[in-house]
Amino acid sequence: MKPPVRIVVIGATGSVGSSVLDVCRTYPEYFSVVGIAAHSSADSLHRLAREFSCKAVCLSDPGSAAMFRTFAGNSISCLEGAEGLLRLSELPDADHVVFASSGTAAIPALIRALETGKDVSLANKESILVAAPWVLPKVSRKDQIRPLDSEHNAIWQCLRSESPESVNRLILTASGGPFRTYSREQLSCVTPEDAIRHPVWSMGTKISVDSATMMNKGIEIIEASLLFSMPIDRVEAILSPGSFAHGIVEFCDGTMKIAACAPDMRLPSLVALSFPDRLPLRFPSLKTETLHGRTIPFEEPDPIRFPSLTIAKEAGRRGGAYPSLLVGADESAVECFLNRQLAFTDIPVVVDRTLEAYSGPAPKSLEEAVALVGLGRECCRRFCVR
Repeated sequence: MKPPVRIVVIGATGSVGSSVLDVCRTYPEYFSVVGIAAHSSADSLHRLAREFSCKAVCLSDPGSAAMFRTFAGNSISCLEGAEGLLRLSELPDADHVVFASSGTAAIPALIRALETGKDVSLANKESILVAAPWVLPKVSRKDQIRPLDSEHNAIWQCLRSESPESVNRLILTASGGPFRTYSREQLSCVTPEDAIRHPVWSMGTKISVDSATMMNKGIEIIEASLLFSMPIDRVEAILSPGSFAHGIVEFCDGTMKIAACAPDMRLPSLVALSFPDRLPLRFPSLKTETLHGRTIPFEEPDPIRFPSLTIAKEAGRRGGAYPSLLVGADESAVECFLNRQLAFTDIPVVVDRTLEAYSGPAPKSLEEAVALVGLGRECCRRFCVR
């Protein structure tokens, strides 16, 4: 038997990171966690570091790092800040780095992990939307980056052993969120409490709102286009309530492959960590139910009720500065909605205004691309408070 894969998890206390750690907990002979990182959850990180006997941890917030050291003393190496993330991502005794945090802070660490030859499982959308021109050239071999989001993981599985020239379309599925059947009038009355109650997935507040507006799916279309080198007009989204089907690839001969499984992030995590092997499922509650009598429904998304999908796809089509601006504008719009400063139906309106207001150049460096996220955030905030 091969020795365990030595894994670092950045974003260990979030929902995706927790799923990854549950896989490592359930398959201890296959995976060993050697390092974990979080922003500021010192107590949670200390508990996890002790459970997995981690050699190193990193906390982005210096105050939280100081608190961790009071818990752990000298028993666990505690790194901090951006430099700490870089050091964690290049640990000599790590084989595989999981990027499960949100935001742009871990992009330099992702680049460093790729440069040092680590395998990477990726569930950080910003690192591709904002930094694809600087991240993707660092990939040195096929499948060095393994998509961790359920939809991109499904597409990645469907593309295994297939010729890129044979692919006609990539189709990401969406549950439709909590408002799939709402009228425009009903959508105008949606509250933050309504928007964060996703019917299928248990996610953070921000991504739950993005799912409800379908901005998340638009962002995922851009990400899929970049990750799989597919023109964005050949990447689409379709609604599939229940989230049993996660991704579809249509080939030039008319054949379609559909990757389907229970909606649980432990499954794509297991696929990504164990690649190129497949391990027997040890989560009894996720064993596939009988397919007898099961149907997988599909519906076209309504662009009138959910314009975010179109707005995001146009940002991806324009490229350059626009994906970064989209990321920042959406962050501000969702924040204003959650603070009751903006109606749910105005989220795509202010994001679109932000994109249309920009007339500057494309970024020439990673620093410029990250700065455009901040510019999108600031510009959108001004539209929100008018």
